[in-house]
Amino acid sequence: MNTDHGHPTATRFDGVSVRGAREHNLREIDVDIPRDALVAFTGVSGSGKSSLAFGTVYAEAQRRFFESVAPYARRLIDQVGAPDVDSIEGLPPAVALPQRRSGGSARSTVGSATTVANVVRMLFSRVGTYPAGAPMLLAEDFSTNTVQGACPTCHGLGRVYDVPEELMVPDDSLSIRDRALAAWPTAWHGKQLQDSLISLGYDIDVPWAEIPREKRDWVLFTQESPQVPVFTDRSPSEVRKAVAAGEDPRYMSTFLGVRRYVLDTFANSKSARMRQKAAEFMVSVRCPDCHGKRLKPEALAVTFEGADITEISSMPLNEVARLMEAVLQPDWRSPSQTHGSAEHGELPPEKRLAAQRLASELLGRLSPIIDLGLGYLTLDRTTTTLSSGELQRMRLATQVLSRLFGVVFVLDEPSAGLHPADTEALLRILRSLRDSGNTVFYVEHSLDVIREADWIVDIGPGAGTAGGTVVYSGRIDGLREVEASVTRRYLFGSPEAAPAPDRAARRRSGDAHLVLRGVSRNNLADVSVSFPLGAFTAVTGVSGSGKSTLINHGIPDLLRADLSSVADEVEAESEPAAEDPLVSGSPAATSGHATGPADRLRRIVQVTQKPIGRTPRSNVATYTGVFDQIRSRFAATPEARRRHYGAGRFSFNLPSGRCPVCKGEGMIEVELLFLPTVHAPCTACAGTRYNAETLEIRLRGKTVADVLAMSVGDAREFFDGDADVLQHLDALLDVGLGYISLGQSATELSGGEAQRVKLASELRRAQRGDTLYLLDEPTSGLHPADSDRLIGHLQRLVDGGNTVIVVEHDMRVVAEADWVIDLGPGAGDAGGQVIAAGTPEEVADHSASRTAPFLKAALVGREVSAPS
Repeated sequence: MNTDHGHPTATRFDGVSVRGAREHNLREIDVDIPRDALVAFTGVSGSGKSSLAFGTVYAEAQRRFFESVAPYARRLIDQVGAPDVDSIEGLPPAVALPQRRSGGSARSTVGSATTVANVVRMLFSRVGTYPAGAPMLLAEDFSTNTVQGACPTCHGLGRVYDVPEELMVPDDSLSIRDRALAAWPTAWHGKQLQDSLISLGYDIDVPWAEIPREKRDWVLFTQESPQVPVFTDRSPSEVRKAVAAGEDPRYMSTFLGVRRYVLDTFANSKSARMRQKAAEFMVSVRCPDCHGKRLKPEALAVTFEGADITEISSMPLNEVARLMEAVLQPDWRSPSQTHGSAEHGELPPEKRLAAQRLASELLGRLSPIIDLGLGYLTLDRTTTTLSSGELQRMRLATQVLSRLFGVVFVLDEPSAGLHPADTEALLRILRSLRDSGNTVFYVEHSLDVIREADWIVDIGPGAGTAGGTVVYSGRIDGLREVEASVTRRYLFGSPEAAPAPDRAARRRSGDAHLVLRGVSRNNLADVSVSFPLGAFTAVTGVSGSGKSTLINHGIPDLLRADLSSVADEVEAESEPAAEDPLVSGSPAATSGHATGPADRLRRIVQVTQKPIGRTPRSNVATYTGVFDQIRSRFAATPEARRRHYGAGRFSFNLPSGRCPVCKGEGMIEVELLFLPTVHAPCTACAGTRYNAETLEIRLRGKTVADVLAMSVGDAREFFDGDADVLQHLDALLDVGLGYISLGQSATELSGGEAQRVKLASELRRAQRGDTLYLLDEPTSGLHPADSDRLIGHLQRLVDGGNTVIVVEHDMRVVAEADWVIDLGPGAGDAGGQVIAAGTPEEVADHSASRTAPFLKAALVGREVSAPS
């Protein structure tokens, strides 16, 4: 190990001293890391960077926190676990900001997550303009998440359920007897309701369309529930005579209109199948009372600068900041607000002072968010729609506002999803945390962000079992002399990391074009763009410029609509199920048209960073299908055959083989009351997922749990010679995932890792040369060396006649593309347009492109600094 502490020789190191760290693949490492510094943890993907920064340093800080709290929490420490390390000295309290795909519930918004919404509500409460005679409202009266503020009709969701007539009666040529009322139940209950209508004088044998409108509306929409006599086993004419004569019925029935039946069943039925059936006849519509604004009328009647609070919340943060800056001007004028009046003129001094103090507070909270390139977001944007990079930068901005002192911040790739032009703002935030008396540890692959570190800890030299050692720890210039470091080659340049001189000559022009015209969705407004087919295209632009909207929605949506020959073969990933249709509302629609040769686009593979599974039961082995092969190998062992164990015995999802305590989860939830719930290994199976009998079966000395714990690289050696297993493993190795374990839970994979697992599943398929691949930041989370390897595989897909289109921020990758499409010029409403399109060399010379200077630097192999 090379070290260069950069400190005078002393008996005690004044920093964080780690001794004997063995977490995951770390091999008894000792390292000293300074405090009050920016410290970058580097190394190839899977080398052990996160195991040191998060699994060891942050985990130990968390464990010490548990020790400092109530005895109840301390009793749970053994269940939660502690990092495998001999000692860590000099460790301050720590705050972790990992990459997360989930941003909380659908009620969580940018405003609530950053606490900016609290100040906005206070602003409206204290200095908003009220209607004449209206009482002053409290801040909570302006919140959709409180009983005081939420619209009483939709309970603050902005949407309500409705049962439209076209779903209740899909075919009005049918009679009631022939089930014109499709939303009504079948079997006995449906017959009862039909019999009730006969008693009420309806002819159930004529087409529904021939029944008078007034009578049809009553059946569909009545809120009444009358008691109706039912006469069974009689003809309709006999029933009518019996009702007229006042005869005693067989029984009395409670009648329910079709709409009420559907809503009551969905809300109250204990049968999941019946609730699901009812949902088929329901839609989510805008609340008729608040018109989707989610607040009660009294709150919506209050304005500030002529806008109600929902209108302020729907503005981009940049615009909100400009509005607050106007409030702070000496000549600011606003409608006067006295109790019960709304005259125009000067505000009373105390109101003016309150407005300016609240505006100043708002600006202070918005500033770090905007600085991190998130000014295009709105306060009402739900956090579930943010990317993991956006979420982390938003949380980082919130930590800046917390004004903590003496804390270690542990960040996971803070530059993820960030355009190079926004990197300088990120670095300013990191420096401000350091200069405020904190320590910042960050796991990072961006060379620009690594170069700004005061100290670098390079882990490696390889991934998995080939890594786990400290290659170098010291000031960044000292890494230049460490030949074992892969990172060194990219930071300081080497022949293998240098740009290829003949790159321009190798550019493909494509053999045809996919042309999109008039694309509109989110911030894309009437965009037209052409993509060469049989080529590698990179889509660039600042964060929020519309790249992902174009690639993840624009292309697949329009191909489905216009190129019907490929619509049935589009392999687009389904959207995750919403918590509730009321929360999600109607999905956004894409408008525009697509043209192109259908024979060149027979398949479309959309590989995003969405999770590959929603529960810990889904893992790398199950998703790729290699686990089916592995289970078959265990079932074929002599002992398994003697016991009559089939392949299902080795599945942790079936009762026969799994641990009965954790039901095959391997983990149990530990409830900490006032702290977030954590997961600990099951004490019965020690986290193996299986019962003892299943683990008695061994394949060349290994149990099925042992195999799941193997890295892809180790499994490749274990199954050497088994072609059916190796085709899966080799595909994972090809996308740089040799370090992850086969049993790695899908919920623990980063967005980039999840994307590469999906890509690996696709790469092992036979290539036909007519596939369009759409990838969203495929190099996210990859070391430059691993990015080079992945891009090499994508280039080979294109060499086979396929088309690859990627959203990308890494200019080294963009420089390798055949064609570049740059969106912008800014983010949000300031973006959404094609700024430049052409070869990398052509786009690099475009004066209006914010990407151009960084791309030009990548083409010539030099670094460039973002403008401040």
